[in-house]
Amino acid sequence: MSISPYAAHRTALLERLTRDQIAAVIPTATTKVRNDDADYRFRPHSDFYYLTGFAEPSACLVLLPARDDRPARSILFLRERDKEREIWDGKRLGLERATGTIGVDEARDIETLWEELPKLLADHERIMWKFGDGEDQDRRMTQMFARLRDRARGTVRPATTLMDPGPILSEMRLFKTEGELEKMRRAATLTADTHASLMAKVMPGMNEAEAEAFLDYSYRKAGGTGAAYGHICAGGANACILHYIENNQPLRDGDLMLVDSGAEWDFYAADITRTFPVNGKFTDEQRALYEIVLRAEEASIDVVRPGVPFEEVHKTTLKIIIDGLLDLGLLKGTAEEVMDSGSYRAFFMHKTSHWLGLDVHDCGSYMKDGEPRLLEPGMVLTVEPGIYVDPENEDVEERWRGIGIRIEDDVLVTEAGHEILTAAAPKSIEDVEAACAGSVGHSRRDPVGQTA
Repeated sequence: MSISPYAAHRTALLERLTRDQIAAVIPTATTKVRNDDADYRFRPHSDFYYLTGFAEPSACLVLLPARDDRPARSILFLRERDKEREIWDGKRLGLERATGTIGVDEARDIETLWEELPKLLADHERIMWKFGDGEDQDRRMTQMFARLRDRARGTVRPATTLMDPGPILSEMRLFKTEGELEKMRRAATLTADTHASLMAKVMPGMNEAEAEAFLDYSYRKAGGTGAAYGHICAGGANACILHYIENNQPLRDGDLMLVDSGAEWDFYAADITRTFPVNGKFTDEQRALYEIVLRAEEASIDVVRPGVPFEEVHKTTLKIIIDGLLDLGLLKGTAEEVMDSGSYRAFFMHKTSHWLGLDVHDCGSYMKDGEPRLLEPGMVLTVEPGIYVDPENEDVEERWRGIGIRIEDDVLVTEAGHEILTAAAPKSIEDVEAACAGSVGHSRRDPVGQTA
């Protein structure tokens, strides 16, 4: 593991902390119990990983700003080596190797964290801490904070205050470095290739679960850290459920399949959605709706460039979808009436974009100084318009019901405009049908590509 990118992130944050005289306590994620004594596979907290590149559980980074009498310090609390536990749970880095491997100034035993923190933070008036990531650690921080405030009473020193890291750390993470973009490009390419391969494998009679298994297999086999979020593998009317996760229904001839899935590469996310016909050919109704969504997506991507308000991407999508649905007769009235009444929400009820990075819905504000923030180079956002015709919507002809379509790409804002990180995934009707062609009439295959 190269420590330089993470050390650079720490250095940049410490410079800001020193300027504003803020100490920071940044724990990793807590281990999540699946059931009984079985845990989910551990994933580090994104803020913590951004600053350390360290993926073990039970760890915490403490950053202390420079002062006139001492330099800035980075202290990593982590687990000691334990030969007996390592037999069960795997190797640990340990304290002795941590400073050299991670590049921090000091390494201390995580078991001493809550004993050491009051000493380290005693003379700091502002402490950065993110609430909501662990009930127990939030409780302990609140108790320690109360003790620090009690000590300040009757002194000339202002009381200690806790502050959210978002305004500083989330803003840093919003702008990707070249090292981060390299990982995001790898995640995007792996995801795009996997989506294309899946189109060639899907056929009538398969189950959504087989698609889900193929995605997991492909991401891990290629060296990814897994899926960036739970897969959506939705056949037919299931595509009208925005966050459909059951992924257990048979795929039927004549239906579409919506797949929303992204790989992680070194914990950096991709996020692609493609919608394609299970039998390889769009029906007239599917084609008509697909073309609207595709026009909206391509036009919205074209809007992405420095200086454009974030909200402009959604406005572009909304106009094209409303006009398209009016042309097909699925919406009634004028475009202005539809916009004012919000009747379009029966078919398109979500926003078009979100930030992307270490988290699939990455951190960073969408507003700045009370206005939609302007796009800047280094930001990565998704563009994902959709049309969803509720299978129980009796206001439209039956031939439209149960069709759900979303198309999503990951877009980097560049100095010159934008770069589509996920451009390799088939998207035009011609390219999608060509990618699907390999599945029609072929023998059914299992998730590892072997003939069943």
